[in-house]
Amino acid sequence: MKKITVILTIFLLLVGCNGDEGTSDKPSKVKIGIIRVPNDTAVAIQQKYFDAYFMDKGIETEFIFFDSGVSANQAFASGSIDFAEMGFTNGVVALANELPVKLIWIHEVLGTNESLVVRDKSISSVKELKGKKVATIFSSTSHLSLLKALEMNGMSEKDVTLLNMETASIVSAWDRGDIDAAYTWEPTLSHIKDEGKTLVTSEDLAKDGIMTTNIRLVHEDFADKYPDLVVDFIRAITKAGDLYRSNPNEAIKAAAENIGISFEDAKTQIEGTRWLTPQEEISSDYMGDNGDFLKMFLSTSEYWYAQGFTSRVPSEQEIRDFIDISYIEKSLEK
Repeated sequence: MKKITVILTIFLLLVGCNGDEGTSDKPSKVKIGIIRVPNDTAVAIQQKYFDAYFMDKGIETEFIFFDSGVSANQAFASGSIDFAEMGFTNGVVALANELPVKLIWIHEVLGTNESLVVRDKSISSVKELKGKKVATIFSSTSHLSLLKALEMNGMSEKDVTLLNMETASIVSAWDRGDIDAAYTWEPTLSHIKDEGKTLVTSEDLAKDGIMTTNIRLVHEDFADKYPDLVVDFIRAITKAGDLYRSNPNEAIKAAAENIGISFEDAKTQIEGTRWLTPQEEISSDYMGDNGDFLKMFLSTSEYWYAQGFTSRVPSEQEIRDFIDISYIEKSLEK
């Protein structure tokens, strides 16, 4: 009887251990939402930096492309992804809609890689867009930049015919001659710039205090169950940023190969942005307490609400809780 009890106890312990390994210790797969830009994520994938942190632990990584943060947020709402990158404006929407996500990383500060391009090269000011058809991707950083550019020139979206399009649709509409201008990002931007004229860049707007960024969100369920894996994720993309800072050509080559564009196109796009170090990420210039990014996030939340894109303005405390720098801080621990 005692022997049977001992065997049963060992069996239950083994079952318990195996069950923990599949649930609390590690997941079988991590689903990572990506956008098609040559950034630190693209470098990390191509250089197989995620393998050391995930695949070497027996965890499969699945990379899922989203054309915009709108569809990524829908995936978060359904619980079908663990991580996703998007323009921070869609992070504003995620928080306003109380999606179970946290903001854990800024991938890049946007500059010349997002711009307003006009078809008619004789146009020299935003004011001349009055009555024109202008396309952008609603709720995106380009959308915010366009509205701010109009506002700075004494205009609003009512002064133009504002069209909501995905990036592929912008290219098609431009080629058909259906739109007069578009505020968009690479690689769509390079396509329309060939025949058009750049009127305003996000770098121009940043000089006036309108900072736009691409960010990384994590699902709270995943972060709660596997906090160490979130730290590992940060370390993988930090390694990609370190490669760019130490050997930019190698990083650019990796990013270009990952998303299938030429080295020169990737170089142009990457050099149009700024990649932050982990120390910069958590500084008062960005995600640190009372940082500029927090202030921009709050002002954008108020602006998005005024535009009718969200049903409420999150409190400053909600924003502080949403922007979680603890994983970056842990990634810096030796």
